[in-house]
Amino acid sequence: MSRVGTLLVVVALVLAGAVGPVGASQSTDGAGVQDVRTSDGSTASVAATATNNSTTLTLLSYNDVQTAAAEDTTLPRMVTLVNERRAAIDNPTVTVGGGDEVSPHALSPLSQWAVPVDVLNVLQPDAEVVGNHDLDYGFEAVDNFSAASEFPWLMANIVDSETGEPIPGTEPYTVVEKQGVRVGVVGLADEAIKSKTAVDFDEAGYELRNYSAVASEYATMLKEEQNVDVVVAAAHIGVPESKTLANTTDNVDVVVVGDDELEYPPQETSGTVIMEAEARAEHVAELNLTVENGEVTAWNGRLLDVTGDVPKNETASVIISTARENELNAVAGETEVELDARFSRNYHDETALGNMITDAFRAETGAEVAITNAGGIRSNSIYGPGNVTVGDVYNILPFQNTLVTVELTGAELKQLLASQVVTLESETGQLYGAEAQLQVSGVTYEWASHEGQEPAIREAWVNGEPVADDETYNVTVNSYMAGWDGSVLEDAPRVSTTNTLYGTALLEYVQNNSRVSPEDTNRIRRVDDFAEVRSVSVQEGSATVVLDAPAGANATVADSFYVTHADSTERIHAESVELGDGTLEVSFAMSDLAPHLGRNGDLELYGEYDSTAYDLVYFEHSVVNADLERGVFGQAADSGSSNGQGHGHSQVATTQGPLAAAGA
Repeated sequence: MSRVGTLLVVVALVLAGAVGPVGASQSTDGAGVQDVRTSDGSTASVAATATNNSTTLTLLSYNDVQTAAAEDTTLPRMVTLVNERRAAIDNPTVTVGGGDEVSPHALSPLSQWAVPVDVLNVLQPDAEVVGNHDLDYGFEAVDNFSAASEFPWLMANIVDSETGEPIPGTEPYTVVEKQGVRVGVVGLADEAIKSKTAVDFDEAGYELRNYSAVASEYATMLKEEQNVDVVVAAAHIGVPESKTLANTTDNVDVVVVGDDELEYPPQETSGTVIMEAEARAEHVAELNLTVENGEVTAWNGRLLDVTGDVPKNETASVIISTARENELNAVAGETEVELDARFSRNYHDETALGNMITDAFRAETGAEVAITNAGGIRSNSIYGPGNVTVGDVYNILPFQNTLVTVELTGAELKQLLASQVVTLESETGQLYGAEAQLQVSGVTYEWASHEGQEPAIREAWVNGEPVADDETYNVTVNSYMAGWDGSVLEDAPRVSTTNTLYGTALLEYVQNNSRVSPEDTNRIRRVDDFAEVRSVSVQEGSATVVLDAPAGANATVADSFYVTHADSTERIHAESVELGDGTLEVSFAMSDLAPHLGRNGDLELYGEYDSTAYDLVYFEHSVVNADLERGVFGQAADSGSSNGQGHGHSQVATTQGPLAAAGA
């Protein structure tokens, strides 16, 4: 939208059907200004002053259907909502998808792209862009699902390295003409697509060209040579990159976004309107553009929620439900606890589900350690307690990843764990909070959650023993991780590979161990500050540890302080905690500690506190950690007190586990 002007605030619309939310009541005063009463009861004035030279174009969009493609829930309702909006609007209407529609979902391991394509054919979009997960079945599959689609798939800046031709089955752009309005749609991806799918671009002979340069080239051509009125970039690149696109291109009026799955109502950047409808068919974006003499002169838009009040499209519902009945509805087993597959939980902290998934990997391969990336756990849903179906399992682990076991040294294992740490101060951390981004089995580790805390992995243990840098460990990962460019996994010696899908490994584990009751066992431990031990004293049956207070600490969290062994899920809870001037005193009953003092391995102390040192984005409280030598309590008891007998590292350590408050 290159020349919008002052009408961006006062919106010119032709027809009332394109103005207000579904079910809105509208009135017009004598001045030709409509008061649109929205669903929350507020009113907004919009101009109703269309002239004979202008028309209103409505653009509907969705993106990242993914797991909803195999669930008879939101997707059939989204089809209905799109059709309702089309029927309610007399002006030209164009529907564009933002990518990641054919994968991943519960049917991916079984029937691949067939079901989502069948449903999209019912929806009848005018164009769809190839997203990273639309490449989950390889470049060759694009031609196949494109041939089965009754609409074009677009991708302009992924081309054959030698010929410059697009991916077979795709077009760089398409021109849609509705009621005399011509709309050009260009498909785009960004550099992230190469790391977010399992295909190897170089091996397959494809290159990724700069999305801004390619967008400008096609948008200018469409305006000057194809006489289009509106240029839409169907861009599977995320909102921040879409803003870059808007700031660096000419002639792009609208960006339909996919990939980062944000709920982003239409908003303007540098004269271009950007919108994203989150994911999983939970929203539809609607944008109304006033077009006059081949130019966009005004706009308004909103996100529509796909609620349970919207009826299901019967055809789409039958397609999904029939596929589920044939393959997914069988009960795999039963869970006694909730299985939390939400992205926020699995990216930030260990979960009971993540523990069960990686335990299942080890059960399949016999490896000492198993690690899986949080992004490979999908559906963003909670299952149980109760029955777990085959469809539930494959919705949680929907990709066609298999299991690969590699040999890593202890140093490489810690390097792998550290490579996924997101610090609070990083760009990603400022958006989502500090993250470990992994789920693990067989290994327990502490990770540093702030910039400047080196090493990022301060402590790690396998089978209760500290990880030795020069020892070797068999580590099972999924095949997607095994191909991570530049990681220690890429060239690690392969111990074994299996054709078993990672989802099938979990399915068999649930079947063989039902009723399952996985627990959060504090394998992944976030720490915001590591405290040096000033003294340990034992008096009248009570052991008191005096620590340096964490930076900015102004309160402690009741009942959160405890000590534990690295190889134990058992916690010895503190009797009292007192935050003083520069010190933190934590007291334990010696009768509680005594049974644990004869065991191998030192004790780790953890506790939650509030701090003025930084603003947490995700977690509710900060975590402090201190290392305690086993013998220090006995020495203190013999001498009455002990000063400086604890030991620790100078840098801040990190621990994430049940201590850390979990959010959604």
